[in-house]
Amino acid sequence: MKKFSFLLVLSLLLFTACRKDHVDATNTKTLQSSINDMTSSLSTIKQIKFNEALYILKTFGVEADGDVEELKALGKLIDGKKVPEILTLADEVAQKNGIEWASTSPPSLGEMNIFGDDKAKETDANDVKAGSLSIVTRPTGDDGTGAPTAIQIVPRLVDAAGKPVSFTGAGLEATLEVFSNGVKLSTAKNLMQDNNFKGFNLKFSSIPAAKVVDNKIDITVSVKTTAKTFKMSKVGLDVNPLALKVPAAPKNDSTAVTQDPSAVIDPNNPTTAPTTSTDPTSPATTPAPPKQPTADPKNTVSKFLNSVSSQNLKAAYDTSSNPSWGSYESFSNPTSGFGSVKNVSVKNITTNANNSSGASVNATYDVTDKTGKTTSLKVTFGLKNVNGDWKISSYKINP
Repeated sequence: MKKFSFLLVLSLLLFTACRKDHVDATNTKTLQSSINDMTSSLSTIKQIKFNEALYILKTFGVEADGDVEELKALGKLIDGKKVPEILTLADEVAQKNGIEWASTSPPSLGEMNIFGDDKAKETDANDVKAGSLSIVTRPTGDDGTGAPTAIQIVPRLVDAAGKPVSFTGAGLEATLEVFSNGVKLSTAKNLMQDNNFKGFNLKFSSIPAAKVVDNKIDITVSVKTTAKTFKMSKVGLDVNPLALKVPAAPKNDSTAVTQDPSAVIDPNNPTTAPTTSTDPTSPATTPAPPKQPTADPKNTVSKFLNSVSSQNLKAAYDTSSNPSWGSYESFSNPTSGFGSVKNVSVKNITTNANNSSGASVNATYDVTDKTGKTTSLKVTFGLKNVNGDWKISSYKINP
């Protein structure tokens, strides 16, 4: 009998010793197994908060598409961490994303399961019954001239009659997607715990000016309940163009020394700097004037538009010297750049202004993207003289 008791105690000790007190993210199976081990050692309340923390990290702490990829990314984020470290990390992510959640507060997100069990339970606060989603938008902020600097976007779950649905204690994943001319500009997430949700504060300074067409954006908000994901869109929302994000101008190094390209260096004494005559009778050296372009600047704009239309994006990029377009990879991006264009139909091109160093060209044309959507544009192209050739240096879409 004593021997049996000893073996029983020993087996219990071995079982306890095999339980993991940290995350093992070797694969999805070990991830779930180690999390289950860690959860089993906690009190009921701590178990709920731990599951909430994991949900916060999976939803807002990693960037990935789809549940499988999100789990892999979550595993990398928390691999080797223990419960207190995970709770602290979730607090940081919640605070960074403006989510009203804390590891020390009472349970507040309903039934959370990061491994995808979305079946409704009797106590599942996320099983909210609603008919549809509504969105209210209003301009906020002031740029000093009375123009807004942001848009407040507030979604509400409503019943079949359009009245707000009452619920509390949920953890509904709310997602905001921002578009312009069919191109996605940004995505944001938050938690909708009740129907008094404050929504999203979309700052114009987070939206790239170069990607906004006609100073308008479209938004789509989705809210995921246990049984259904509700979606609602609004199109043609006005933005303040002066508050949009504009790339910083490149800085010039004031300490850099510009070397005269015509200076002759003695190959037998390369360290000797060329001397400048101090003789007042010596004739002054007049720098050669910059090479003047001979072509009409609108020819460059025409070549640019034709190249974009034929999807010869390398040739289009070569006609430009525009810092706001960034690298060729950014310029030709099929989602956010000119790679999304299928066809350009030019209606009119006129030279607006022209001197030896710069020019302005107006162009009216229709752009058809690869989804088949056509947009009419009026654009002013700024051009500069680069070694006798006109290069596009700026691009402004007019109302």
